[in-house]
Amino acid sequence: MGYSHENQVGAQLAAALVNASEEQNLEAILRDFSIREPGLDAATEQSLRAWADELRPAFAAQTADERCTSINALLDHAAGRISLTTHGGSRPHLHLFPEGNDVLPRIKAVTSGGLALFIAWSGGERIGACARESCSQAFVDSSKAGRQRYCSARCGNTDAVARHRQSAKRTPSPERNRTIHQSN
Repeated sequence: MGYSHENQVGAQLAAALVNASEEQNLEAILRDFSIREPGLDAATEQSLRAWADELRPAFAAQTADERCTSINALLDHAAGRISLTTHGGSRPHLHLFPEGNDVLPRIKAVTSGGLALFIAWSGGERIGACARESCSQAFVDSSKAGRQRYCSARCGNTDAVARHRQSAKRTPSPERNRTIHQSN
């Protein structure tokens, strides 16, 4: 099975929620992921932000075992009913919804179940937290090689430039050495 919307949406939504700032509109994020009836009152929004904090360790985990342990803990809190559907003329795909229509349990089911399916499909890899020291953004690795370390190309480039500058400070250039020797 290759990458498709169905095997990434829960993991991508989880990353988006983890990365959401306090100022970001969570309803807009839910709409972006086609979550039906995404309306949030203040208490539900606060609970959803707390859930996002619970999702973060899955992305920060360093090994497949740690990811599995973290995601299993999420599933313990959020497992819902799994159903196979073909609504709207789509190909058969899974829905990971609990009974009822409350948005918070649906989001918990979609994100925890989606992470579980994605991790199982990807061999325990392909999610993470940005390797740049000053960035904590979560990501889902949909690259061909599956070796993504940064949340974005910008973070990767920024980190590479910082490493280069640090290396240049530690290693005197030949031109600097000539200047030092000529002045003696």
